[in-house]
Amino acid sequence: MKISIFGSGAWGIAIAILLNDNGHEVTLRSSHDDVTAMLRDTRRNPHLENITIPDTIRIAETLDDATNGAEIAVMSTSSIALRDIATKLKPKLAPDCVVVIVSKGIERGTSMLFTDILRDTFGPNRKIAALSGPTHAEEVARKIPTACVVASTDADTARLVQDVFMSEYFRVYTSTDVIGVELGAALKNVIAVCAGICDGLGYGDNTIATLATRGLSEIARLSVAMGGRKETLAGLAGLGDLIVTCTSRHSRNRRAGVLIGRGVPVREAMREVGAVVEGYYAAEAARDLAARIGVDMPICLEAYNVLYEGRDARDAIRELMGRSKRSEAFEDTLDESWVQ
Repeated sequence: MKISIFGSGAWGIAIAILLNDNGHEVTLRSSHDDVTAMLRDTRRNPHLENITIPDTIRIAETLDDATNGAEIAVMSTSSIALRDIATKLKPKLAPDCVVVIVSKGIERGTSMLFTDILRDTFGPNRKIAALSGPTHAEEVARKIPTACVVASTDADTARLVQDVFMSEYFRVYTSTDVIGVELGAALKNVIAVCAGICDGLGYGDNTIATLATRGLSEIARLSVAMGGRKETLAGLAGLGDLIVTCTSRHSRNRRAGVLIGRGVPVREAMREVGAVVEGYYAAEAARDLAARIGVDMPICLEAYNVLYEGRDARDAIRELMGRSKRSEAFEDTLDESWVQ
């Protein structure tokens, strides 16, 4: 198949290599002329050490060149750029071109999931899917065994994407729970920033395990309230992605959190990481969604307070540890009512 990838960061290139290995005709397009020139001349991305882009992958000079004949368009852009790029693609993609979002996040200001942005931009008839899971670009590009999930409201579209992406080192499962998959993908970044902060503060494994577990519970509550399925969050797009993002040295969100925990100002920590830290934007979206829908998300709320309101992280931890007594199985306050 003819596949065009929009977004030439580490993940976009890793996906391009994967699809090239699978025998597809792959074109890579960057929105920045200087990046296009660098990729064309060096066949390298500085964020993917010792990885060379195969000569069989085309580097497109223009959007028209990238979209010409594309049967699948893979969106690998940040939340900041997604809507703009999708808008530019709308008149250029063929009506039957499938759009696959492989980025993870929530749009700032609207709190919209990425598939909702694509649906809003391309219209209701476009076939759209979201691919997510514990998929660090650095490892996929090196062909390290990886598993993920592709979600679409149309099961046939999910199976098509599964067939296209599946390889001997990249296993793909399908799902129709787009909400659960996308929320897990986006909000685990918030929890990963928190995990990094705890590490930077010098807290231990117990703290991070508690944070990750209770954070996953929050994400599941929101997902169910928005129409997703709780069991999705026990899978690759939830628990799997949460584990890798909270613990891996490759995680930008975790690295930003470590810097903040060590006392680096939030904005400076974001700059030092050197790439978009989606957990920063997702924390604001989580706060807004929780308030709008009426879901209790104390960890995400404290993340917002630290990242946006200047709250001291140690005070945030004390606030979370001092909350009223609860049952783990029941989200009610521990009083006699839930026993009866």
